[in-house]
Amino acid sequence: MSTAQRIAFLKGHGTENDFVIVPDPDGRLDLPAAAVARICDRRAGVGGDGLLRVVRSAAHPEARASADEAEWFMDYRNGDGSIAEMCGNGVRVFARYLLYAGLAEAGDIAIATRAGVRRVRLDRSGDVTVSMGRAELPEESVVVTLDGRSWPARNVNMGNPHAVAFVEDLAHAGELRGVPPYSPAAVYPDGVNIEFVVDRGPRHVAMRVHERGSGETRSCGTGACAVAVATARRDGADPARTGTPVTYTVDVLGGSLSITELPDGTVEMTGPAVIVAEGDFDPDWLAAALA
Repeated sequence: MSTAQRIAFLKGHGTENDFVIVPDPDGRLDLPAAAVARICDRRAGVGGDGLLRVVRSAAHPEARASADEAEWFMDYRNGDGSIAEMCGNGVRVFARYLLYAGLAEAGDIAIATRAGVRRVRLDRSGDVTVSMGRAELPEESVVVTLDGRSWPARNVNMGNPHAVAFVEDLAHAGELRGVPPYSPAAVYPDGVNIEFVVDRGPRHVAMRVHERGSGETRSCGTGACAVAVATARRDGADPARTGTPVTYTVDVLGGSLSITELPDGTVEMTGPAVIVAEGDFDPDWLAAALA
């Protein structure tokens, strides 16, 4: 696609997990990893934990099979440009953008992702509820080691991989500038999101997270879901056995999310999503970024 014309972007966040939103309904814009990383750079670009490209499912080869079920595909990229299967906060912001742009109405909407179609319920008040699918709990586990401390981590997959470690103090996670060491590495051949979790009260926890490809972020939606499920199992709660939903409040650095696991295994996440700005890329700058 020629970059001679100005190309629009928006900025949004969900509990301060922030994203650059690039509308590309017909799938004409090629965004290589280096260009995404440049756009997400907080000093040399727009800045964001990741990028959401808004594409009609019928126009994207990875989503065409879902076009009859979901009109829109969330082409999500991490801040370093790598492709990710899913982003819970990103789905909420994506849905908020569709409402903002007049591409969807308040109510229920289906959004295609690389982890499958996600059902979203959005209203005009700000909160968005996402049906995140079922958590998988692989038997393999890892040990996370940091600054002389080690913790066993629960393996949870929410369409993307997570390692959930319960710690005594969130400060024990350190600065989280690099990937926290874990072993055996073979459990997560494509990398992993690592959550450090402390208790705050009954069915109330707080977390910090190192996101694969982005570093520490202010929030991680799939991570909050993984944390809620891992905490429920630690607490002996399993809705599939009891027939009773279980809800946890998960505090993140950027706010709070409400996570409910239903008896059929479906995990629902509710939280805010905000569009904060919109503009256009400078054509020369974008051309250089894409070169």
